[in-house]
Amino acid sequence: MIAEDQRPAPPAAADGRKWWALGGLALSLIVVGLDLTVLNVALPTLATSLHASTSQLQWFATSYNLAMAVALLPGGLLGDRFGRKKMLLIALTAFGVASGFCAFASSPGELIAWRAVLGLGAAMLIPLSMSVLTVLFTPEERPRAMGIWATANMLGIPLGPILGGWLLDHYWWGSVFLINLPVVALALLAVLWLVPESRAERKPRIDVPGLATSAIGLAAVTYGLIKAGDAGWGSAEALVPMIGGLVVLAGFVQSQRRPVQTLIDLELFRAPGFTWGTLLATIVSFALFGLMFTLPQFYQAVEGADALGTGLRLLPLIAGLMVGVRAGQPFLSKVGPGRMIGTGFALLTVALAVATTTGVHTGYGFVAFWLTLGGVGVGLAMPTAMGAALDQLSPERAGVGSGLLMTIRQIGGTLAVAILGTVLNSEYQDRVKGATAALSPQDAAAVARSAGSGVAVATRKLHSPGLLEAVRSALMHATSLTMWVSAGFALLGVLAATRLRRAPVPATTGQARESSGDLLNAAD
Repeated sequence: MIAEDQRPAPPAAADGRKWWALGGLALSLIVVGLDLTVLNVALPTLATSLHASTSQLQWFATSYNLAMAVALLPGGLLGDRFGRKKMLLIALTAFGVASGFCAFASSPGELIAWRAVLGLGAAMLIPLSMSVLTVLFTPEERPRAMGIWATANMLGIPLGPILGGWLLDHYWWGSVFLINLPVVALALLAVLWLVPESRAERKPRIDVPGLATSAIGLAAVTYGLIKAGDAGWGSAEALVPMIGGLVVLAGFVQSQRRPVQTLIDLELFRAPGFTWGTLLATIVSFALFGLMFTLPQFYQAVEGADALGTGLRLLPLIAGLMVGVRAGQPFLSKVGPGRMIGTGFALLTVALAVATTTGVHTGYGFVAFWLTLGGVGVGLAMPTAMGAALDQLSPERAGVGSGLLMTIRQIGGTLAVAILGTVLNSEYQDRVKGATAALSPQDAAAVARSAGSGVAVATRKLHSPGLLEAVRSALMHATSLTMWVSAGFALLGVLAATRLRRAPVPATTGQARESSGDLLNAAD
């Protein structure tokens, strides 16, 4: 993979240096989670400031997630071809530039476009950093390294709501994107000084036709799902793009069976650990992304919280998630990945089922309880599932395998926002329809557009307690339905976890140590 494969194992100094290198990578990952949660907290504000509909709110999140899903695989391949450190620096620069343009966007379409550019930058950061874990660390060191990597991904989540909420209370909404810039600057310095350069000895070919078909297929399916919330699931506006996208994706998968170098390596799915680990990580992402989309709207529309209060109210979910990550590691070798993941999904299922009983006048203590329980479940399941998949990758397949894992996981998150957002939108509009019958067409359209707009009409324009209660009640019914959908997927995760068995790791300890030395000593 790296030139001079036969050089001896690295000395102790080099062995310590790789942990500093991981620290530099972890810093670069913070911006990804930071931007994701900042935007979710800002969604209700964006609904009124940019006059965005619920579908456009979905696209603010979906454009970011979809761009990541589309670009994760080529991102990993570009790193293998041109150098992982070099591409990390390019990705961070692109992320910073796009953050600046997002801050000064003047329309929903403009913000959606620059959010997609942000997703492209994030798509480079994630697989490159993950592929280094497989190549740089031995199988014995990898669980600890994976825990640090996962924590770095999650660290931006609590920072985003708190910093973003404070900024929204004191400044204009564009400031939530500007906070990315100092973090990006620090990450650039860390990667430049601490992360060693590495690339594949045999430069991989970029599968342009595969990239184009996968991008078109994913975009069409997601667009159809979002349109289903406005026009209905049986409408031509929804069915045509969904069916067309599925046909394109089927053709893409078929093209990847050719006996030449393609965008994905279907042989990886012959390893049960990789297949089931990837599937389970995707199901976790579905539930987590869905929660992060719906909860900010619930807090602001139902509980009347401001932006900062919304961020603080998300902390039980994050705290539980981090507790699950740390608490599960000591028991992993004793119970095995299947039982660990199954336990996490069981806790998540219970938490989501309990969440469906939340009402308009439910106290926050009850909400914090099921949020914490769900966070612990995600923390047990997600890193364990991802680790089970990574353990099946040899250093030679680290880049393409990590990219494939993260692509499928990101698709799950993208579809979660699309599907659960559509369920939320459809149910809310059905429930609030009766309360808007006596309103003017303009006010009725504003109330139906989103719960945030409905609260604004009821409180600031009409001063109608009855309409406010109807809007909040409609949103609660819609939120409960989305929780039931998420609970169904979590239950599916419990069943799927029983199929995961411990599988042998392809690379030996010696081979991994040898690759670690190569990575640390390779020069640009």
